[in-house]
Amino acid sequence: MSSRTYISFDWAIKKLLRNKANFAVLEGFISTVIDKPIKIQTLLESESNKDDEDAKSSRVDILAQDHEGAKYIIEVQNESEVAYFQRILFGASKFLKDYLREDDNYEKVKKIYSINIVYFDLGRGTDYVYVGKTEFKGLHTGEILTLSPFQQQKFGVVYPSELYPEYIVLKVNGFNEKAITPIEQWMEFLKTSKIPDDANAPGLAEAREVMKLEDMSETEKRAYDRHLMNLAIIRDQISTARGEGEMAGREEGFEKGRAEGRAEGRAEGRAEGRAEGRAEGRAEGRAEERINIARMLKASTLSTDQIAKATGLSPEEIEQL
Repeated sequence: MSSRTYISFDWAIKKLLRNKANFAVLEGFISTVIDKPIKIQTLLESESNKDDEDAKSSRVDILAQDHEGAKYIIEVQNESEVAYFQRILFGASKFLKDYLREDDNYEKVKKIYSINIVYFDLGRGTDYVYVGKTEFKGLHTGEILTLSPFQQQKFGVVYPSELYPEYIVLKVNGFNEKAITPIEQWMEFLKTSKIPDDANAPGLAEAREVMKLEDMSETEKRAYDRHLMNLAIIRDQISTARGEGEMAGREEGFEKGRAEGRAEGRAEGRAEGRAEGRAEGRAEGRAEERINIARMLKASTLSTDQIAKATGLSPEEIEQL
């Protein structure tokens, strides 16, 4: 099974995938994520950044709408953000306001899917895809509230959650599985920008055709290389900051452990052992981060020597990736 490298998805959605001729890539991606087929009717301009300067804005990479009026917010986030959950809530809420006129009936409120592709540790969990919905649960019975028969007939759904915004978080760096299912194949592509020849997830066949590196002009390639280098710098800064924060916390814990050890005897030795093991784990984590950055930069036109300088890996190690 061979695997070829293509333009990264975050770059493509700012450039190539806004072309109606390339909607099939986005349709395949969204259909895979929400697990039902969709057909994009149009791409919308976000109104959230057009208010006065004092208003909160919500950046969005793509806002699509299907033939039924449902909207799909797709955002790629590379930099860590503590309040990111609040941000995606604000974004979905603001889009509802932006696309519902004051004289509209509330029945015109359409489903919103907020799809967030994140390249940093968001929250705490071991999965790589998380889905958030709003449910009404009985306080005493635990039952989930449904719509009335008339409402179900009118809106075509059973639960209020099917009317409310739905939030999907794809934690790209958390994906370390063998890509077999469609969502796994897409996660592999998001992480590595590579599409194996046998990958058959919806949209990936079209991505093979429209996201080829060799089809970029020299000007586009230079801009794309700068983009990849900037991402490498951002992710390296995140890794470094995380390592420094962990080190500070461990040093504090180590000093506390030593104090307890003086009182209890063997505690100091145990603390030193834990510190040594964590230090080894931190070193392994940083090494893996450098490897991931090198893999990403290999998708550009940068030379092996340039990648080596950016990551600290040897040319031999880079050639083996």
